[in-house]
Amino acid sequence: MNGRTSLLLTDLYQLTMLQAYFDQRMADTAVFEFFVRTLPDNRNFLVAAGLEQVLDFLEDLQFTPQELAWLAACGRLHSRFVDSLRELRFTGDVQAMPEGTIFFADEPILRVVAPLPQAQLVETRIINLLQFQTLVASKAARIRLAAPESLLVDFGLRRAHGAEAGLLSARASYLAGFNGSSTVLAAMQWGIPIFGTMAHSFIQTHERESDAFEHFARSHPQASTMLIDTYDTEAAAHSLVPLAHRLAREGIHIQAVRLDSGDLAGHARKVRLILDQGGLTQTTIFASGNLDEYRLAEFIAAGAPIDGFGVGTRMNTSADRPYLDCAYKLQEYAGVARRKRSEGKATWPGRKQVYRSYGADGCMSGDVLTTADAPACGQPLLVPVLRQGRRLSSSPALDAVRDHARAELARLAGNLRTLTPAASPYPVRIAEPLSRLAAEIDKRA
Repeated sequence: MNGRTSLLLTDLYQLTMLQAYFDQRMADTAVFEFFVRTLPDNRNFLVAAGLEQVLDFLEDLQFTPQELAWLAACGRLHSRFVDSLRELRFTGDVQAMPEGTIFFADEPILRVVAPLPQAQLVETRIINLLQFQTLVASKAARIRLAAPESLLVDFGLRRAHGAEAGLLSARASYLAGFNGSSTVLAAMQWGIPIFGTMAHSFIQTHERESDAFEHFARSHPQASTMLIDTYDTEAAAHSLVPLAHRLAREGIHIQAVRLDSGDLAGHARKVRLILDQGGLTQTTIFASGNLDEYRLAEFIAAGAPIDGFGVGTRMNTSADRPYLDCAYKLQEYAGVARRKRSEGKATWPGRKQVYRSYGADGCMSGDVLTTADAPACGQPLLVPVLRQGRRLSSSPALDAVRDHARAELARLAGNLRTLTPAASPYPVRIAEPLSRLAAEIDKRA
């Protein structure tokens, strides 16, 4: 998103820890990594997303005079520490998996190497950005896999959990393979194609439904999708046929009809027959209303004649699995590898790299998680993206990121492309150097 994010959009404990670090003069280099501990139920993979917004945040990191004045007056922090924040900037390095990359549990998708106060302060916002867009992109990818040939449009802004969530979910879903969004700002900001139809209220303001169709078609002759389920869906389809022929003689063509309620598959079959018998074979059918990958898979399996779908709430909130068990954890400080050993939340220590191998068919065959200084066979997935607080290259176009995500999904083995858990999960092997490092740290502890 354009515009600076306030550094006060964080957890209080980030600031209280920074003051404690300041008082103890702890500013050696720290290494933090973001990863997902376990895949959500029914998920065989995740799609990395949100990196661009993280890099924007890090490059713009700075307290404003107003924020510093509030911190000085809040009574929680002492003046010497608050004064020290005036010159705070992010000067560290970042390595990350490119957006659109498929990844799995325990694999870091981003590593921050920076003085401890800087690396600590950014934790909350990094998790906030990466968790949400990765969650939505992964859900959207499943929807694309369920309906590989269909037009898919993000319809979720109005029920998203806030304005930023609605905008970023438009980006994440497009990145993962959707054709576009109904969110206008997403078009201006990232060039995402925008789609829209008409509202039930427009139909209701007219005495005759056919008049509403005609008025809308004349107002939008190049983009006319008619919402036909306000009253009687099939009756509306019948009334549309003569109108469409009359408008066609003037060069105005009804491109599609939209169904938004009831038995979508049943209505689609009846409407398709009405349109075909009326000579409107080129008019497509678009459906919306509480859709997700499971319903789309049912429609496809049943051969429902629906050409496109508007998917909103259940995708933008990832309704079946609305969060990721993710973390941003310290892995090294002052040159010494560190490891959290809490029950159920133990981490693999040190700076790490993920190496990916491919089979003869071009599909991903397995990953190796190892220490960054112990190369393994395969393609390394974490690459440098930020050095000394600045990007190493210009941001890739969103369409290029989308192409990368499409290529990644194409390399998934068939058993991982299903909507149910794979009988054989994707193999991620912990390399011996990493296991040895963990054992050494445990022994030292």
